[in-house]
Amino acid sequence: MCGVSGEIRFDGRRPDLAAVERMSDRLAARGPDGEGIWTRGAVALGHRRLKIIDLSDHGAQPMTDAAGELTGVFNGCVYNYQELREELRGLGHRFTSTSDTEVVVKAYQQWGTACVEHFYGMFAFALVEHRTGRLVLGRDRLGIKPLYLGRTPGRLRFASSLPALLAAGDVDTSLDPVAVHQYLSWHATVAAPHTVLQGVRKLPPATVRVIEPDGTHRDHRYWQPPYTRQAEYAGMGPDEWRDAVLEALRTAVRRRMVADVPVGVLLSGGLDSSLIVALLVEEGQRDLMTFSVGFEAEGGEEGDEFRYSDLVAREFGTDHRRLMVPSDRVSTALDGAVAAMSEPMISHDVVAFYLLSEQVSKDVKVVQSGQGADEVFAGYHWYPQLAAVAREEEPDRYAETYFDRPHADLARILQPHMLPQDDISGRFVKQHMAAPGAQTALDAALRLDTHVMLVDDPVKRVDNMTMAWGLEARVPFLDHELVELAAACPPELKLADGGKGVLKEAGRKVLPREVVERPKGYFPVPAIKHMAGPVLNRVREALEAPEAKQRGVFQEPYVADLLAAPDEHRTKRGANALWQVALLEIWLQTHGIK
Repeated sequence: MCGVSGEIRFDGRRPDLAAVERMSDRLAARGPDGEGIWTRGAVALGHRRLKIIDLSDHGAQPMTDAAGELTGVFNGCVYNYQELREELRGLGHRFTSTSDTEVVVKAYQQWGTACVEHFYGMFAFALVEHRTGRLVLGRDRLGIKPLYLGRTPGRLRFASSLPALLAAGDVDTSLDPVAVHQYLSWHATVAAPHTVLQGVRKLPPATVRVIEPDGTHRDHRYWQPPYTRQAEYAGMGPDEWRDAVLEALRTAVRRRMVADVPVGVLLSGGLDSSLIVALLVEEGQRDLMTFSVGFEAEGGEEGDEFRYSDLVAREFGTDHRRLMVPSDRVSTALDGAVAAMSEPMISHDVVAFYLLSEQVSKDVKVVQSGQGADEVFAGYHWYPQLAAVAREEEPDRYAETYFDRPHADLARILQPHMLPQDDISGRFVKQHMAAPGAQTALDAALRLDTHVMLVDDPVKRVDNMTMAWGLEARVPFLDHELVELAAACPPELKLADGGKGVLKEAGRKVLPREVVERPKGYFPVPAIKHMAGPVLNRVREALEAPEAKQRGVFQEPYVADLLAAPDEHRTKRGANALWQVALLEIWLQTHGIK
């Protein structure tokens, strides 16, 4: 787990090493254990290292192969790197380290861009062919590891975070109306390749981009489950599906134990993280460290689920730590969390993950986390509504149940220069759902949520907040083989038992019944949800700042209405509308965007 950066020139000039160094410096929190810069011809690469696998200097990056043909930087973990190393050795390759980075380099030498099809893991990488000057960028199947791009005439820069690109300079920081539309429609999600800034894009998940020295490029999307029933699973009943899911999750958890340092678990006490704990202990993990966070109650709403996390910790004998956060700590941590965001994210648990990661990083460098289970196994309350409609009706129903607000409402929220003429967010959903595959309406919704909404909301939150403290988060529910299995699973088995039915049945095999049968919980941060005093003061300060007035994104009467009743205006998804509007402005100001 690291931070990568770099620049390639197309205009005959040498890359700006000072800019690459600034990007690398901005990524220091992602990789506090080492740094390196490499340049040749029109390309420069930067790297910040978090030592997880091969703790020696042999694993340092940028890494050049012994023959001097290829140099690369890598962020993430290839969980099957040991098996791949043995396979590559059998094909004649020699290794000088025990790192997964060297496996990535050798795999590209052996298989070219098809190397990604051999990787089981999370990754973003950049590889430079010395002979051709070609740059190859790649991102994992579920977009767990980020890769941001900033292109200007004659040059492309890339980095593991958007703030790193800002540190390099010369970025068009004007707002992208398409992204703002998605942000206000989709609970702050902005789908690749867009970001809220016109001058920054992101490489889509499951994509390899080959960039030629003249600046032309070609993309290859190398993975997409069909979301249809598969012949290999024909005839399987509920019990067989339960066992198959449990075995696939067991494999996913086992893969994510690969490390030369201890691995802990972020334990909320819900089904998903509790399953991870149970299976890790089953695999023989002893003295497993688990971590939970809770918040002071506000507005009559409780902010912790320690009752359940304590129960799981006792059941499996973990070394458990609890962090209780008072409301005033939320407001003081808010700016740090926003500074760690590559893009503005409104979900309350962003601050929770930020504060929890700060504490966890003092004890371990790697944790497993339960993100993704609700999207992969249909755990949210709106899925039964979507499953009940005909395919042609589903985009409209999806908008009714998932969108924060309809397009028509944006006319009174956004200034005219920021308002697209048509419902571009709704059109995106219709096009995605009309794509080949996806046998049923639920299949289409889960495909969209897993491969778009999940990537640029929960997954991004976890990456940004953990890496702000040099903590590697691994997400077994996004193991690509488990996702493929779930995509083929009959919808009725996922919808059963109030959602995640087949996963709950798997849970009943290994967990206390009280954990499986508990009501679905969320990660509440009441001080934000209910705009507690210090948080409201920060919100008001941001919206009344000169930069906000000059930027003129939102209609002033609308903002005034929100500030007059800060806890009353809710979106259709239940988000605090004031928080959603203010967070965009806080993020822009925090990152120095005028």
